[in-house]
Amino acid sequence: MSIVASQDLLAQLGRDQRLLGLDLGTKTIGLALSDISRTVATPFDTLRRTKFTADADALFAVIDRHDVGGLVLGLPVEMDGAEGARCQSTRAFASNLLKRRDLPIAFWDERLSTAAVTRTLLEADSSRRRRAEVVDKMAAAYILQGLLDRLAVGLAFPA
Repeated sequence: MSIVASQDLLAQLGRDQRLLGLDLGTKTIGLALSDISRTVATPFDTLRRTKFTADADALFAVIDRHDVGGLVLGLPVEMDGAEGARCQSTRAFASNLLKRRDLPIAFWDERLSTAAVTRTLLEADSSRRRRAEVVDKMAAAYILQGLLDRLAVGLAFPA
């Protein structure tokens, strides 16, 4: 397995395997799990980042425990569509994961995902503390749900 196009991700999965969405931050990794029918993304957890090996081990524990067959990583593309340093960091993280375990990984444009989630939490009148606790895993769910929705309706994927 390797980096795959978003539209090809499901073909790489076994029956009833889930997808794990990741919102990679510099301090945390937000996680979201799909259901086994791969229609709904649910916020799952937020991992505090340490060193890559520990981060990868924590991810692999989730992958093994929940029969995850593939990953969807939010790609922090800039508003003008350019890929900056954060995109390079995300791609390097994916590459390093693939050196440790063979699984399909797809990228999904995460522009404005955290802003959208924060706006939703503000509208729900969540406290600042509560927003800080859930924003990363909710952003991961937003990213994963975007891909799942696109797959469900069969729309063409951007190049």
